[in-house]
Amino acid sequence: MDFIKEEIEDMSDPEPSRIKHEDTEEQIDQMEMKEQRHKLNDVKKHFDFTTQGTKHKKLHTCSQCGKSFQRKGTLNEHMRVHTGEKPYTCTQCGKSFSHASSLNKHLLLHSGEKTFNCDQCGKDFKLSSSLKRHLKVHSDERPYVCSLCGNSFSWLMNFKQHQKTHNEVKDHVCFECGKSFTASTQLKRHQRIHTGERPYKCSSCDKSFAQSAHLKSHERVHTGEKPYHCTQCEKSFRDPTVLKVHLRIHSGEKPFNCDQCGKEFISSSNLKQHLKVHSGEKPFVCSFCGKSFSRLDSFKLHQKTHDEVRDHVCFDCGKSFTTSFNLKQHQRIHTGEKPYKCSYCNKSFTLSGSLKKHERVHTGEKPYHCTQCEKSFRHLSSLHFHMKKCCK
Repeated sequence: MDFIKEEIEDMSDPEPSRIKHEDTEEQIDQMEMKEQRHKLNDVKKHFDFTTQGTKHKKLHTCSQCGKSFQRKGTLNEHMRVHTGEKPYTCTQCGKSFSHASSLNKHLLLHSGEKTFNCDQCGKDFKLSSSLKRHLKVHSDERPYVCSLCGNSFSWLMNFKQHQKTHNEVKDHVCFECGKSFTASTQLKRHQRIHTGERPYKCSSCDKSFAQSAHLKSHERVHTGEKPYHCTQCEKSFRDPTVLKVHLRIHSGEKPFNCDQCGKEFISSSNLKQHLKVHSGEKPFVCSFCGKSFSRLDSFKLHQKTHDEVRDHVCFDCGKSFTTSFNLKQHQRIHTGEKPYKCSYCNKSFTLSGSLKKHERVHTGEKPYHCTQCEKSFRHLSSLHFHMKKCCK
């Protein structure tokens, strides 16, 4: 809809506003330059005649919304907003469009042609407008500022969508489930949950995705590209959201809180996994031994023990492990690395779990409680030992 509005605005006649501006300048010139009065009066008469001609032009008014246009062709194009008519059809995929210019832009998707190049990073674009928007990334230009919260935006479209969040305007409604959204693009993405549509296909494997951003992130699995770099350490990531979560390790921020035990987490997925501890839910069951797991990654690691798959090998001693994480922990025996330092004393540890246990000596924390008596313990192993005696 925004695209159509922009196109209509571009096609509207700018002449009246230009004439008004020139009339004002003329009046100033008359006051400042009396010697040119007669000449300027002639010019003014000419523009007054032009203005009158413009006023008498027949306007073509939309019967649906009352908007007026100076060209009948522009009105006809506008009417497609109300009728939904899309007369321009792509011969390659059957998609239809209300404007010929929209079809021409769409055809570039099939050709793969990207003729517009960014001279700062080398990225290619199909449209000049896309390149223009992209250049704002390099300039850090954010001309659209929200008067309510101070957030700034590079693009007018994003700014308008943001304003809807303050006004709580969600005028795009899903007819399947009733959920509403601030933008039509958000609704379209959501509807793929109901339809199962996955239009973005990976060119390297058979996987397909509902969102283009998910495809881009996935394709980096094949290319090995990790464009998102941590400023605190040397780690790089394929996805910006993973980097965002990683940065919380450095900042210590844990915004996700368990309402049952108060434990805090750096990501919502970690909290979700943790909640299964309280619910006792263990949906992943091993078909070999019947053991069940609350987490899929733990289940997959367990299956490796049955298959005797130990594909992570230590080059120092030849010992093999089921996961890269276990190998990395083992290698600290050879390197002597102890990255986990106590904040209360000078001790350091090879494992984060060992550090946590040690720090309870300083804090006095005893998180493991006996259900039979009132005793508490610093270590889980101590609780298990106590329970054997207590339950006899």
